[in-house]
Amino acid sequence: MGSPEEPWELTITPRPTEAVALSIPIDTLASLRVVAAQKQMSLEGLLKFYIGRCLRADLTQLRAGQTLEAAQQVLSEYLQSEEAAAALVATIRQRSGWPQDDS
Repeated sequence: MGSPEEPWELTITPRPTEAVALSIPIDTLASLRVVAAQKQMSLEGLLKFYIGRCLRADLTQLRAGQTLEAAQQVLSEYLQSEEAAAALVATIRQRSGWPQDDS
């Protein structure tokens, strides 16, 4: 790790992009413009911010779900009981406030 005296440089690597057409209700678009102005952001920047924030949250939840599924598989091997493993994972989901598995 560098010392505080060393200059720090942020490197941003552009990623390929694709334009997407999106229909947004006029009143919603007006609200987005108000929020963007309040945050001193462009409308496009605000939309990218919202999409990125929600995407990260959804991906985190997806990965957590995959982790719970893998844990259930491992538990069922060690406990030699799929039912006991499912009960443990259901308890973990309940105590952590995770949405219940409908499968």
